[in-house]
Amino acid sequence: MQNQHIFRDFDKAIEALKGEVLAMASLARQSLERAMRSLLERDIDLARSVIADDSDVDDLERKIDQTGLDILVRFHPVASDLRLVITSMKMAHNLERISDHAVNIAKRSKKICKTAPLEEAALAEPLYTLADKLLRDALMAYTDTNIELAEGLKARDKELDRLHKQMIASLSARLEDSDGRSENLLHLIFVARSIERIGDLAVNIGEDSVFLGEARDIRHDHRKQPPLTTEDSGPVAQGGI
Repeated sequence: MQNQHIFRDFDKAIEALKGEVLAMASLARQSLERAMRSLLERDIDLARSVIADDSDVDDLERKIDQTGLDILVRFHPVASDLRLVITSMKMAHNLERISDHAVNIAKRSKKICKTAPLEEAALAEPLYTLADKLLRDALMAYTDTNIELAEGLKARDKELDRLHKQMIASLSARLEDSDGRSENLLHLIFVARSIERIGDLAVNIGEDSVFLGEARDIRHDHRKQPPLTTEDSGPVAQGGI
C-alpha cells in the first residue's frame, strides 16, 4: 500500500513538472510573438506588456527547478524518468533565455516606435518567422519525443544564420547613409541578433529532446566527423584495406 502511495505521488510530481514546462514554453513563445508584433505594428503597449510579464517566466523557471530537485531528492528516479527531470530543468533554462531575448526585442522596439517609422523593420519578419518555426518544432519534438524532428533542427538553423548575416550586412551598409536613423538601425541589428540566438536555443531544446528519448548526447556530433581529404576518395577509403 505504501509503495502504491509513493508511485502515485511520483506520477503526480512528474505530471506537475511537465505541466510547468509546457506553461513556461507557452509564455516564452507568447512573449516573443508580442515583442515582434510591437516592432512590426509599432505598438508600444505590446512592448511594455512583454517587459512587465517577464517576471512570470522567471517565476516558472524557479518553480521547475524546485519541482525537479524535489523529485530527485524524494524519488531517486532512474533511466527515462531521470532524463525527463534533467531535460525539463535544462528546458526551463533555455526558455528563460528565449524570454530574455523577447524582452530585449521589446525594449529595442519601444525605442524604435518613439521615432519616425523605420521601413527596415520589415526585414526582421522573415527572420522571426523562421526562428518561431524552429522554436515550435523544438517544443513539439520535446512533447512528442519526436527524434527525427529534433535532429533536423540544427541543419535548418543554418538557413536562419544565413538570413541573419544577410540582414546584418544590409543594415550595416545602410548605416553609412542613415540620415539620422543610425541609432534605430543599430537597435534593429540587435533585434536580429536576438532572433538568431533564439534559433540557437531552439536547437538546444531539440538536442535535449534527443537525450530524453534515446539517451544520446548529440550536442557536438559535428566535431566527431573528420574533415574529408583527397585520400578519402581513394581505394583505402572505399574499403581496399
